[in-house]
Amino acid sequence: MEKPIVAKFGGSSLANSEQFKKVKKIIEENPNRRFVVPSAPGKSNPEDTKVTDLLYLLWDLYTHNQDYSKVLENIANKYEDIAKGVGLDFDITEHIELIMKEIDAGASVEYVVSRGEYLNGILLSQYLGYEFVDPADFIVFNTRGQLDEELTYSLTSKRLAKLENAVIPGFYGSLPNGKTMTFSRGGSDLTGAIIARGADAQIYENWTDVSGFLIADPRIIKNPQGISRITYKELRELSYMGASILHDEAIFPVVSKGIPIHIKNTNKPEDEGTEIVADGTPSKDQPRITGIAGRKDFTVIYIEKVKLNQDKSFHRKLMSILESNDIYLEHMPSSIDSISLLINDDDSKPLINDIVSEIKAVCKPDSIGYTKNISLIAVVGHGMRYASGTAATLFSALADSDINVRVIVQGSSELSIIVGVEDRDYEKAISAIYDHFITRTKKE
Repeated sequence: MEKPIVAKFGGSSLANSEQFKKVKKIIEENPNRRFVVPSAPGKSNPEDTKVTDLLYLLWDLYTHNQDYSKVLENIANKYEDIAKGVGLDFDITEHIELIMKEIDAGASVEYVVSRGEYLNGILLSQYLGYEFVDPADFIVFNTRGQLDEELTYSLTSKRLAKLENAVIPGFYGSLPNGKTMTFSRGGSDLTGAIIARGADAQIYENWTDVSGFLIADPRIIKNPQGISRITYKELRELSYMGASILHDEAIFPVVSKGIPIHIKNTNKPEDEGTEIVADGTPSKDQPRITGIAGRKDFTVIYIEKVKLNQDKSFHRKLMSILESNDIYLEHMPSSIDSISLLINDDDSKPLINDIVSEIKAVCKPDSIGYTKNISLIAVVGHGMRYASGTAATLFSALADSDINVRVIVQGSSELSIIVGVEDRDYEKAISAIYDHFITRTKKE
């Protein structure tokens, strides 16, 4: 028997009965799609509300002693409409009554919001004729609310070994006391990865409403080229800088087993999508870069001190100051007598002057200053390692567009180059980089 395929479907893929029909067709096209992980129903149209958001609203209204009947009715109608549209006899009333009974008995908000996936899982399992399996039985969190990876992987493997086909809801598991615990929003991606690992899947398919990753943000670049293949490490770099289709922790369960992830479009299943793999040598016809991503609103603190490289305690003192102020350090480029701290504006805005004063008092630099409203842009790709002139092309692109580079960061892996530009130049910089690396390459 071939290894199974795990197929996770997002909320937009299961938003209504027509989407359910598309999902069933996809599942039936390949008998190896044995394990299916659904999210809660998403939006059917722009004016619609996601079921998860309705459940959060239900909880909020209940806990503030406000009328929640309309919200409860909307939730029930969502599932009833789907069931009716696919020809299922599904009584939502008993499930709604049980949820309210649990809430009255003191159920947590995690229990309430997890019912979106739970109910969708029951509905989808009936529609596909697959067994329904509750992930609370084997996806386990510790008392701090963190995934107990070792126990979860062991229990998942044992549970799946007994199953031929199953629908397993995403997003939640259980605490040691048996109570429900959830991942962060989008956590069904992580559930799918856990199931893929436990099933030793040949591939983990993640079905959504887009045809994979794009080289650049389509809000900035019109019709950007798609990414057909990307490595785990490249994806991590791009996700860190803001590119997001997949939950940022979803690769961890599958990476050690080398299970590829395939991002596919439920509405356009014939599209190639994006395959995420453990590693890969770039082909000759592949662009030097895999993707471009960035984020706005950083602050750069510039510090100078003669013989900084000989001061063994300097870096430790800086880190201690940032830690005591609960500031996360994004990057720290340095030279022999200078160092720069890149921190997020959201963290530093109310504290920046206090932080600078503390650095002056504790570290005694020769000079210190800061600049706000800096954007960081990452150019990512394994291909840079095998092609000369990547940095030259990058800086030429920015220079040709009269964009001043304020920060440069390059790691030892040669996987990415990060440049800092002023926020006002962010979109122009992305466009210039894309033009030099992608548009002009196509024309050559």
